[in-house]
Amino acid sequence: MAYPRSSQPLFAGAGVSRQYVISIVKCYKGSRMSDAEKKRIQQLREEIRRHDWLYYVQASPEISDRRYDELMDELKALEAANPELITPDSPTQRVGGEPVGGFETVEHAEAMLSIDNTYNADELRAFDARIRKVLGQGVAFHYVVEPKIDGVAVSLLYEDGTLTLAATRGDGRRGDNITANTKAIRAIPLCLHGGGFPARLFVTGEIYWPRKEFDACNERRAAEGLEMFKNPRNGTAGTLKQLDPKVVAERRLDFRAYGFRAEPEWQVERVTQVVNKVKGFGIPVNEMTPCGGLDEVNAEIDRWSRRRAELDYEIDGVVIKVDEIAIREALGRTSRYPRWCIAYKYETERAETVLRSVDFQVGRLGTITPVAHFDPVALGGTTVSSASLHNFDQVERLDLRVGDTVMVEKAGEIIPQVVEVLRESRPGDAQPIAPPQTCPACGAKTSRDAGGVYLRCVNPECSAQIRERLRFFAGRDQMDIDTLGPAVIDQLVTRGLVKHFADIYALRKEEIAGLERMGEKSAENLLAAIEESKSRGPARLLAAMGIRHVGGRVAEVLIGHYEGIDALAAASQEELTEIDEVGPVIAATVCEFFASDAGRETIARLKNAGVKMSVEKRRQADEANLPLVGKTVVVTGTLEGFSRREAQDAIKMAGGKVASSVSKKTDFVVAGDNPGSKAKTARELGVETIDCQEFLKRIGRS
Repeated sequence: MAYPRSSQPLFAGAGVSRQYVISIVKCYKGSRMSDAEKKRIQQLREEIRRHDWLYYVQASPEISDRRYDELMDELKALEAANPELITPDSPTQRVGGEPVGGFETVEHAEAMLSIDNTYNADELRAFDARIRKVLGQGVAFHYVVEPKIDGVAVSLLYEDGTLTLAATRGDGRRGDNITANTKAIRAIPLCLHGGGFPARLFVTGEIYWPRKEFDACNERRAAEGLEMFKNPRNGTAGTLKQLDPKVVAERRLDFRAYGFRAEPEWQVERVTQVVNKVKGFGIPVNEMTPCGGLDEVNAEIDRWSRRRAELDYEIDGVVIKVDEIAIREALGRTSRYPRWCIAYKYETERAETVLRSVDFQVGRLGTITPVAHFDPVALGGTTVSSASLHNFDQVERLDLRVGDTVMVEKAGEIIPQVVEVLRESRPGDAQPIAPPQTCPACGAKTSRDAGGVYLRCVNPECSAQIRERLRFFAGRDQMDIDTLGPAVIDQLVTRGLVKHFADIYALRKEEIAGLERMGEKSAENLLAAIEESKSRGPARLLAAMGIRHVGGRVAEVLIGHYEGIDALAAASQEELTEIDEVGPVIAATVCEFFASDAGRETIARLKNAGVKMSVEKRRQADEANLPLVGKTVVVTGTLEGFSRREAQDAIKMAGGKVASSVSKKTDFVVAGDNPGSKAKTARELGVETIDCQEFLKRIGRS
C-alpha cells in the first residue's frame, strides 16, 4: 500500500529513504491493527509534538534531524497501513494532498487593530505621560518590550487544544482563511502541548521568513532563472497567498506569537504570566523583556537596534506594551489603536541621488533585467551607484525616467533598490525607459513571458546567455574551475572556442595561451583546474548544467536518491514526484531536459570528456567510522588553504553536516580570519569554536 499523498512532503528528510518507509508499511500491511500498534501511533504523535516544542519554543532539541525524520516516517507508515486512524491533528497532516481553490473570507472574533507609531524619544515620553495622566498619581505599572518582526500578522484559534482556524489580518475585522497554509509551518503547533489549556485560545502573531531560508530560496531561484524575492516580508505575504500548501512547506517560514486571549479567562494579573502558560502549550512566543520605566525601555530600544544585523529575521522597530491586564482594559482603545501600546520604529536609511542611465543585462536563461546607474551615495556603511530594477513592470510602476531624482534605500539593509521618484524634481529632458525590442547582446527579437512579467531573448545561441551559462557552470558552487573567470570566458566565447559546456574540456594549451594576459604557465594552470573539475561529482554537475528549478539543494536530493546521472535520466516524471522536495514542476523540467536532444547531447559530450557521472559508494561500516558523523558544523571567515566550498566539502566527506547559521544544534564552529558575527553568536550560545589547525585534525588531515 503506497502511503497517501496527503502525508508526504514536509518532514521526510535527506538520508531517510522511501524504501525505509515502504519496509515499515509492509510490516503492518495485511495485519489487523493491534492495541499495541494503536498505542504506538499515539506515542509517535506525542513524541513528535514534544520535539517540535523543544525545537521551536525551548530552542533545545534533543534528537538529530535524521532521527526526527525516522519518527515521522514510522508514523506515516503506520497511518498509511491504517488510514482510518488518520486524524486532522496528526503531524503527518500538515500538508494537504491537493491545492485549495481559493481563500474564503472570515471574520475575526476580536478586531486586529493597528499599533500607533513613534520615531523619537519625545513622542515616547508623550505616550508614557498620557498613560500616567489617565491612571492618576500613584498607580504603578510595568512595560514589556518586544521586537517588531517585519512579517505578516495572523490570528490563530485553538479549540480544545486543536488548531481550527488561521486567518490573515486583512482589514482588521475580516481576513483570509489560511488554515491549510498555516498547518504547513512547523513552528505552529497543530495541537497544544501538555494540558490545562482553555476551551478556546485566540493567538495573534507574526509569520515571517528567516533570513537564512530567504537567502537560500533566492539563491535557488537565481540559479533557476526565476525572479528573486525583493525582501522577506513581501516574500512571506506572497507565500501565504499560494494555493498549494506544499509551496509554503518548502519555503520554511517561521512564527512568533505576541497576543493571547482565552475563554474562559485566565486568573492572572500580567501578560508575562500568560506568556509562560502559552509557551508551555508549545506555541513559540516573541521575545519579551519586562521593563520598570522609560529608562529601561530606552535601553531596550538601543539594545534591539544594535542586534538588528545579527538577527535571523527582519525587524523595523520594537513594540512597547503595558504588562498589567487590568490597566490595559482601563486604558482601552481608539477606533484604530490600543492606548496601552506603541511601536518605536527605526528609520530606514535612504539617500537622494540622480538616475544617470539604465542598461540591460541578459541572464543565462535569456531574462533581460534593467539596471539603474546613479550618482554614488553612501548607504549602510557602503557606497552604491547601481541597483537592479528587477523587471519592466517595476519601471512602469515607478514611472522612472533617466534624469530623475530618486530615493534609494537598502532592502533588508543589504540590497540597494530605487524606491521612489521625486517627480517635482523631474527635468524637462528626462527620458522614458522603453523595454528593448531586440536583445542588447545578439540583436534577436525579444519576447515577453506568458505572464507578462519577464522580457527574454529567445535566441539559444545568444552570446550573452552562453557567457552567463559558462560563468555559472564554472562557478565556485558548481564545477569550481579556478582561473576560468569572466574575462577568460568572454575571450573564449568571442573567439568561438567555447559554445557549450563540453567545449571547455576540449580546449588546447595553445588556444588558451593565445588569449590576452594568458601565457603558457597560465594555460597550464587553467587546464589543470579544468581536469580537476571532472571529479566534482554528479550533484555539482547536475546543478551546474542550469536546468530550470534545479539548484544545488535539489541536485543533492536527486543524486542522493539515484546516485548518478544515468539513473536519474531514466527516471519517469511520476517516480521523481515521489521524492521529497521534488514537486511536479521540478520533475517536469528534469524529464524535459533529459528527453531533449540538447540534454542528451550535453550528457554524452560531458561523459566522453571524462566528467564524473555517478557517486562512489561507501560501505556502511566505513561511513559509520567517519570522524564527523552526526556533527553539525558552521564555517565562518577565511580558512587558510580552503575556499569556503572546499571546507564545506571536507566536512561532508568526513560525514558531517554543514549549516549556514549558528544555533544550539551546532556542534562546533570553524572560525578563520575575519569570522564576523557567527563567531560572536557561537560564544553567546556556548558553542565550541575551533581554528583551522584543529579543524584539520578533526577531519583526519595533517
